[in-house]
Amino acid sequence: MSKLLVSVHDYEREAQRRLPKAILDYCQSGALDEVTLKENKEAMNRWYIRPRFMQDVSQRSLATTLLGHKVTVPFGVAPTGMQQMAHPGGEVATAQAAGWIGAPFTLSTASTTSLEEVAKAASNTLRLFQLYIYKDRELTASLVRRAEAAGFSALVLTVDVPYVGIRRADVRNQFTLPPHLRLANFQSAEVSGASIYTSDGCSGISKYVASMFDSSLTWDDVAWLKSITKLPVVLKGILTREDAVLGMEAGAAAIWVSNHGARQLDGVAPTMEALPEVVEAVGGRCEVYVDGGFSQGANIFKALALGANMVFMGRPLLWGLACGGEDGAWSVLDTVRTKLESTMALSGCPTVPDITRAMVMRRDTRAHL
Repeated sequence: MSKLLVSVHDYEREAQRRLPKAILDYCQSGALDEVTLKENKEAMNRWYIRPRFMQDVSQRSLATTLLGHKVTVPFGVAPTGMQQMAHPGGEVATAQAAGWIGAPFTLSTASTTSLEEVAKAASNTLRLFQLYIYKDRELTASLVRRAEAAGFSALVLTVDVPYVGIRRADVRNQFTLPPHLRLANFQSAEVSGASIYTSDGCSGISKYVASMFDSSLTWDDVAWLKSITKLPVVLKGILTREDAVLGMEAGAAAIWVSNHGARQLDGVAPTMEALPEVVEAVGGRCEVYVDGGFSQGANIFKALALGANMVFMGRPLLWGLACGGEDGAWSVLDTVRTKLESTMALSGCPTVPDITRAMVMRRDTRAHL
């Protein structure tokens, strides 16, 4: 990287210059009019930090835990598919970068590197495996068995894709998986993404989801998943208190507040707005995670203050990959770590437990909530 990149936005702009248009559009676009995509960022600005001074911040620690596992930072890598489109190092590079920082890494089912390859290359990284429930339940069960055998620490069940959202950029580009890549967690050509290689006037992703994903899922399927694994199950894609409660009742080890990077249903709440009601509904009975537009240490601080146990980022790691593979991904994570530590120190919070609800207030009310 010849340019001096000092913020995640710098990496994003450089990635925009480097990536082919169809791949860039796939990575950065949202559903329909992209209202929620914009709101994910804007909602963060509706919260102000309430700093406390004359606090001893000479010794600082960003360490915390995730499902009982010690991690060095309270943020991690969200699942994003087909990372080798951004850089040949793909998922291996991102997982290794997360390991160097001490952050958890979530591997997408739709990865261009197999879960076994990632586990071997990033054995010291805390790894979660993101899972869809397919129409073929045996296919789903085989992925679960492989994740267990490869040493993944949890399953992240994505619940918000009963039907793929309409992403106009992908339709315009007739987006398809580049022919030199494959969905590496699958064996047969049909399952590994044959439909992604052709668009037929629409998006290859839409075709693949329609052909493979089970749109009849109910909460009973969470119980089925739990019955075939000893790994904790995290439910990703929750946006309401009602679903948070149902998810806990179904046995979730954690609730992950997410709107799928604003790529599914446009017009839903930005995750920073959905987070407080989910935290309230959960009431400390399980962990709560969040993603959706995070790239700034200050905004991660705000989410932690609102009750998140962990904040996840997706697109920023793609920008880092595009700019420099593993080094780029590490630099993005390190940039975020540095900014978060600065925010904590300047707010009077030397450790993560010090970041409480009293540290933020809503801009529109100017009142502590």
